[in-house]
Amino acid sequence: MDSAAPYLTAQTTASVWSRVLDLVLSIVHAAVWVINHWWLMALVAVALWAAGEVIVRRLAAKASAERMALELIPSRHFDPGLEEIFRRGVQLARASTSMPWWAPRRAKTVQIRMRADGSSPLTYRVEGPAGGERLLSITPFGPDVTVTRGRPLVDKPREHVVRAEFVLRGKPTAPLRDVPLDPDPLQPLIDAVSDLRAELGDLAEIRLDIQRAPKWSLRARRVHLMGDARRRERREAQRAARWVRQDATGIEDSLISHVQQLVSGKHGGGGRRLVMPPVPRRVDPAEALGKLADDDHLVRVQLLVMCASNTSGRAEARLGQLQAALDVFGGGSRWAMRGFMLGPWRFGADRWPSRRSFERRWKLGHCQPPKANWVRLDELVGLLKPPTVHCRLPLLAGDLPTFEHGNRSLLLQGIYRGPDGRRRLVATHAAETLFEVGVGKAGGGKTERALAQAIGWAHAGGGLMFLDPHRDSWPRAVPFLAHDHLMQRIALIDLNAGGPHPQISSWNPIGMHQGQIAHEVVEATADAYASVLGWDDATAPRALTILTAALTVLVAVNEAACQAGRPEDQTTVFHVRSLLTDPVFRTAALTAIDGRIDEETRSWWTTVFPTLPTDAFAVVLNPIARLAANPVTRAFLGQGAGAYNIRAAMDSRMIVWVCPGGNGPTDRLVTALLARDLLRAVRSRRDTPEGQRVPFRPYFDELITLTGAAPETIASMFEDFRKYRVHVHGMTQLLARLPIPVRLSLVQNASTLASTAGSQSAVAPVTAEWGDRPSPAVVAALDRFEHYISLTVEGRRIGPVRITGPHLDEVFADYARPNRAGGLVRAAQATAEAAPLKELTDRAENQLTRVSSFLAERVSTAAPVRLKKAYK
Repeated sequence: MDSAAPYLTAQTTASVWSRVLDLVLSIVHAAVWVINHWWLMALVAVALWAAGEVIVRRLAAKASAERMALELIPSRHFDPGLEEIFRRGVQLARASTSMPWWAPRRAKTVQIRMRADGSSPLTYRVEGPAGGERLLSITPFGPDVTVTRGRPLVDKPREHVVRAEFVLRGKPTAPLRDVPLDPDPLQPLIDAVSDLRAELGDLAEIRLDIQRAPKWSLRARRVHLMGDARRRERREAQRAARWVRQDATGIEDSLISHVQQLVSGKHGGGGRRLVMPPVPRRVDPAEALGKLADDDHLVRVQLLVMCASNTSGRAEARLGQLQAALDVFGGGSRWAMRGFMLGPWRFGADRWPSRRSFERRWKLGHCQPPKANWVRLDELVGLLKPPTVHCRLPLLAGDLPTFEHGNRSLLLQGIYRGPDGRRRLVATHAAETLFEVGVGKAGGGKTERALAQAIGWAHAGGGLMFLDPHRDSWPRAVPFLAHDHLMQRIALIDLNAGGPHPQISSWNPIGMHQGQIAHEVVEATADAYASVLGWDDATAPRALTILTAALTVLVAVNEAACQAGRPEDQTTVFHVRSLLTDPVFRTAALTAIDGRIDEETRSWWTTVFPTLPTDAFAVVLNPIARLAANPVTRAFLGQGAGAYNIRAAMDSRMIVWVCPGGNGPTDRLVTALLARDLLRAVRSRRDTPEGQRVPFRPYFDELITLTGAAPETIASMFEDFRKYRVHVHGMTQLLARLPIPVRLSLVQNASTLASTAGSQSAVAPVTAEWGDRPSPAVVAALDRFEHYISLTVEGRRIGPVRITGPHLDEVFADYARPNRAGGLVRAAQATAEAAPLKELTDRAENQLTRVSSFLAERVSTAAPVRLKKAYK
């Protein structure tokens, strides 16, 4: 047994080696077979990969079909902080994983779409998994951003389309540039698409996909980066060692070294010195990995851009502008277009083989970013929010309509110069341009702009009133209004009495021949006097009582005259003096209107009036005496049946030019009477159904002068006229000089607020309404005819934007008829029933005689009737 043991051990060992040899031979044979049939193995591998890719694509397409879209609309004052934006980025990254468990990685993404097609400056949408809708709908931006469900976007095919994918180039671990929030980081992108033209089919869209990266991918990237860092460090150490040896050898073989050996007597005794090469230093992971060192808030991104147009060359130029805009984000790393140049051709997303992959990702919203596209969320803060208050948005054709001559639904505003240098006439919708305010220094262009607007409105068939105390606007407008279809609609009320043979129209503020309501006429006239003279119930109660009582009697006399068919025998404001100081006239008037005034008023005349001292009438009669002393106002206000009828002018779309003639005490009183009559006439439109009220536009030049005469009246206009489809346009040099009630009503209700150049203190109240954007210094430095203006279009405020005021000689050059100006003036005077000043003055002086004769006839007719009643 003992002798057989070595034999068995040797046999077992031989058997084991035989098996090992067989195994090695089998492996060798298998390797040879694989080498000889490599194509078969490659084919199997490709087939397995293709099958897996097909399955993954189908699953990804199925997952993408359940995506949703949200559109974010910021308010004008949207100003988020860094923390709010960062929290939004965290929401986006978290929402990207709200997918079914079976969804492939490429479908787990949230996409930010920034799109412009010429209809809006930049549409900001977020698309992501349907399961993340609740998470994405509630933003950290609060009420400053409105989130709405986005509708599917369908684009018409364009003739020219270019595509690009951007990747991060530069140091892979370096961050993008830290772009400040003021100005808005989106500003370069918006500037790049600001001159898009919808009529040319222009379209530009940027899509940023955000995806939470898998841990294994991040670890693999870190291992790769650490390996690269170590290899670089070894290469640097080897390079440094070579240089050290070369330096040591050079020193020993140098002339200086040999001289030292001769002097010292030592000749190569020690041999060459020992050189210690530098040792590779330890690689610091934080330094080598940079932004990839920590896992927190690290994402992968994919940036795709597509530009299209129906005009050759525009899409390519747009892509170049967007590429330049993305350069703003460049720092240690930068966005660069993927692909390469070969001569004049670029091979990238627009060419095979990349184009098909681009279009699939574009259509389905899949994210397959390059391995270098790793960023932290704080690098993307500029793209994680819609445009803020610090962003300057362009004014597009869809934001502000283009003015069309003859279109009554549009109101000319000015000339806008687009980012591409094109100029166009812009307008607002007339129906929602309720009140306008223009501020600026004299000669800045505010009156010229108002004239252009009024002339455009007149040619479109609209009615208006232009109230200009200084009359400068009338000769400027005449050549552009001298058209046959306008001449019969224009009336000139000119109290300047210019020329050798002045023609003056007429108006009776207390006349009743135009169907007015008696108490409204009394109230309007009394209020006008009180406004100019500063009367109220506390300071001048007796004067107000006397004037109101006198006007009540005179208006009743006028009612009787009109009913008798004798409107030319009506009293005027100048007969207040006769009523108060002439007992015969007063008795005849009170007798003639028996039954037309209430018992309380008659009792006042019989009991209170006789007790008043004579000097109590002076405060009432003095302003009337000033009016009578001026031949122009005497002629204008002294006619029994005046021609001026602003209510009829409104309803018949007339063009009425009123020039009161200055800003003296008498002129202010006339202006106050006109303004109060306008207020009465507009309010009288309540007798007309709202849908049948004809739009009318009063233009008030020199509001400081007008409001000095009737501040409360002008304020009431800006508060009440909208209800009656009468829309006031006011112009003033200084907003601060207007009375407080007028200023507050103007600013509160202004649909359009405009300012030309002026001192900073003068324009500051206007810029304050805009949040000092632009600042008073910017507005004060404007050139002549330049305006900053805020407008209301479709219920939202546009601007303030900078426009050039329309110049009549440029905008309405085709309408100019200077050779027919004289004919227009004569026609306007004829429509206003103007007559020579002397003729009207003589008629006004004889009006008292006519009224007295009428009253005498009324008294003689009424006396038998009273006797008969008494007898009965």
